[in-house]
Amino acid sequence: MSAHPDLLAEQSHVDRAYARIAEMRESLRARHDEVIAAGQGGTHQAREERDVIVRSSLARMEQLRLGDESLCFGRIDQIGGDRFYIGRFAVSDVDQEPLIVDWRAPVAEPFYRATGRHPMGLTRRRHFITDGPRITGIEDEILDLEHLPEGTALAGEGALLASLERSRTGAMRDIVATIQGEQDEVIRAPMAGLLVVQGGPGTGKTAVALHRAAYLLYTHRFPLERQGVLVVGPNPLFLRYIEHVLPSLGETGVYLSTVGGLYPGMARVRRDAAVVGDSAAAARVKGDVRMAKVVARAVHDRQRALVRAADVPFGAHVLRLSAGDSADVVQAAKRRPGPHNARRTYVETLVVRRLVEQYERRTGAEVDAAQFADDVLQVRELQAALDRMWPVLTPEELLHDLFGAEALIASASRRWLSDAEQRLLLRARASSFDDIPWTAGDLPLLDEALVLLGARRRRPGEDGPIRTYGHVVVDEAQDLTPMQLRMLSRRSLGGSMTVVGDVGQATGPFSPSSWHDVLAHLPSRKPARIVELTVNYRTPSEIMDVAARVLRAAAPELIPPQSVRSTGVAPAVVRAPAVDGAGGAAIAAVASTALETARAMHDELGGTIAVICPPSLSVALGAALEDDVSLDAPVSVIAVGSVKGLEFDGVVVVEPALIADESPQGMKALYVALTRATKRLSVVAGGPLPPVLGLG
Repeated sequence: MSAHPDLLAEQSHVDRAYARIAEMRESLRARHDEVIAAGQGGTHQAREERDVIVRSSLARMEQLRLGDESLCFGRIDQIGGDRFYIGRFAVSDVDQEPLIVDWRAPVAEPFYRATGRHPMGLTRRRHFITDGPRITGIEDEILDLEHLPEGTALAGEGALLASLERSRTGAMRDIVATIQGEQDEVIRAPMAGLLVVQGGPGTGKTAVALHRAAYLLYTHRFPLERQGVLVVGPNPLFLRYIEHVLPSLGETGVYLSTVGGLYPGMARVRRDAAVVGDSAAAARVKGDVRMAKVVARAVHDRQRALVRAADVPFGAHVLRLSAGDSADVVQAAKRRPGPHNARRTYVETLVVRRLVEQYERRTGAEVDAAQFADDVLQVRELQAALDRMWPVLTPEELLHDLFGAEALIASASRRWLSDAEQRLLLRARASSFDDIPWTAGDLPLLDEALVLLGARRRRPGEDGPIRTYGHVVVDEAQDLTPMQLRMLSRRSLGGSMTVVGDVGQATGPFSPSSWHDVLAHLPSRKPARIVELTVNYRTPSEIMDVAARVLRAAAPELIPPQSVRSTGVAPAVVRAPAVDGAGGAAIAAVASTALETARAMHDELGGTIAVICPPSLSVALGAALEDDVSLDAPVSVIAVGSVKGLEFDGVVVVEPALIADESPQGMKALYVALTRATKRLSVVAGGPLPPVLGLG
């Protein structure tokens, strides 16, 4: 590309902005150091003011940290003669004249939305192709219908395609410089209510969701800084992949988590809980919305009258809590609102009241009720009776007891689960809570129980056990079970959510036929809006042609997104050599072939290469490739269940027939695997290939 005549002038303007950022950071650092040097003395108000200054200075310095990202990526010229430089965040000179306008500001909207047919008041849009702080190229668009080439659909195609051709690094990059019109509409959509974003592979739906979170924080700063924004991803690998995107956009106050990681008791169930797996049948039962009724009934079953009277020694007397009195107390407590554990105090109050009356009748003396309550509640026999009537429970205790006893399972679930489904819940009791084999499917059930039980001990004025957020972003939502969706719904303070995914890539135990199946378990305060991203910016057309054949077999009602670019290189098939026997020798041959193919691909492309395999081969392949499933490695081995949402320069798909056979949703898992590459795809197999691939 020949040098643009304005390149030096534009570079000079951008350099001024960088210099201004350096001045701002230095000023903040000096102010921070000055406050720290002042010490901790003075009045309480003075100390509070110093703490505020320190926190705000550190936060602002973090916002101004750019790293390797570019500050400015374009300019818009308005019909009236004004021009604005669009960038990652706003920068003004010492006179408060804008040098860079934040990409989320209303004035920047035409940078992403304007077209020749709808110029939105612009005469020209200018895109910068950048390498960190350096402008390496300039692309101009004249936004006038007479000069618009016929059939133009994308804004800034040169900058966009240059961005797409860059090698991957193992971490997701933001798309703020190359946001397209249909993406920008999603990003700037109103915050209230539920927004569902359906997007096939490569449509940028994950990046759009993250940019939407940044946009909402900018536009609704006051409520969302206080209420918080939650971003939920499918697995820890995915969260590591996206963790730098929001900080690169100047937002650091967003909480990232998996669904299971939201359970407040994760420290008690160990963070490796999600590694332990249920059988496919058990996972489906545990994820079914009927389990909400089962858990509720399990709590109800622990609220029960005494079978026989309890004798309570007290001084020279033996008081008696009859079975009838205990039944009256339990019924009264059941009618009282509030979580189970919080009502234990009410149960104690009613029981003590009856014992006080009994004691006064026997002695003929009036007692101090408060002191009597303190004393009698220390009696071991009374505590045992109360624990039988209305035990104080943690969710872990409730589920451990429930799943460890056929009778408790039958009592809690006979109205909703079949005998076969009930048997899937049964497991041997552990000798200690540290040894309980919690699974990923248990975590939403524990969360459900936590809501019903409440905290075991709660101090006055303390927040509830479930933290809520002003806005919740959920990626890969099509794979979540109804119980996981209920878990997320509880985290939404006012029903404001962005739900992102692709029904065509649904590979979980529940495969929704449409987004309405998902919406049934999410907040419904306002009608949900469903929008679709239709353009595939990631996957070359040669690869997408193969993937589209798989999608037609997996979900013929769905239309794959349209690829915007081509590499001219078709997917390759590499056959593993035949070996005598089977088992380990055959796997070793496949692993060796996959390794050779991946290394050759990396030698050609650089960047990142993924070897995507069926779960049954992940351990063997990882050992053969000496890989620790790090996205920063030149070659990574990743089981197909963990690859969703990721992208790589090249992909080697291993034994596609096994990938389809081992997934609950079959061909949809293979569709996911085939659509991760931005440049090259190879298929390695020792066994037969699925005919639908059309690769011979």
